[in-house]
Amino acid sequence: MVQLTLPQNSKITEGKTWQRPTGARRVTPFRIYRWNPDDNANPRVDTYFVDRDDCAPMVLDALIWIKNKIDPTLTFRRSCREGVCGSCAMNIDGTNTLACTKGMDEIKDTIKVYPLPHMAVVKDLVPDMSNFYAQYASIEPWLKTKTPMPEKEWKQSHEDRKKLDDHYECILCACCSTSCPSYWWNDNRYLGPAALLQANRWINDSRDEATGERLDNLEDPFRLYRCHTIMNCTKACPKGLNPARSIAEIKKKMVERQV
Repeated sequence: MVQLTLPQNSKITEGKTWQRPTGARRVTPFRIYRWNPDDNANPRVDTYFVDRDDCAPMVLDALIWIKNKIDPTLTFRRSCREGVCGSCAMNIDGTNTLACTKGMDEIKDTIKVYPLPHMAVVKDLVPDMSNFYAQYASIEPWLKTKTPMPEKEWKQSHEDRKKLDDHYECILCACCSTSCPSYWWNDNRYLGPAALLQANRWINDSRDEATGERLDNLEDPFRLYRCHTIMNCTKACPKGLNPARSIAEIKKKMVERQV
């Protein structure tokens, strides 16, 4: 049997249990991952108690409430609070999702909050997205043309425009990529569901004139073909998109151009 020895500072310890809010009638316990690189200490899980009658209904509202009322050192990303920016992506109750669109009532008993899995942690619930964004940039997500620029705009039929549906809505929250086992093991070479979904968006764009170049860029044993259609990415997407289908479409285009 294989035996693995983890680094000492990778073991999660029991953290602090904060006092319950005085006089609260409806209380929801939260178990939240905490880690500060400046403390030279192991990660821990702190327990907080949220007064539901003094807090809005979403998990992000509870995190803000905890930061404002209990522990100002709690660190997380957030911005739009409307499921548009993807900033507050994290693992909640074992599922990658957006804290701003996840209701506390959707979870029974204690709510467990961790950073997105596999990514290095900057602090607490903030993952390091550097590699993820670099992979997105590598697919060159902009219109590439050789035809001279038109006087007004590049025209596109309604039918061609529909081909971009279920692609452009991606908010790059990384919920899909960080739910993918293939991405966990090969994140340095496999682009992952999010980047490949975006790659397919530009391959499908009738105005783009670099389809062959884009496919050449993906023709690699790892960049595209590490996908094993596990479908975790589609299940995890908070926008209801289907990255696995986009990856399958790219693979099909790879075959079609060889015929």
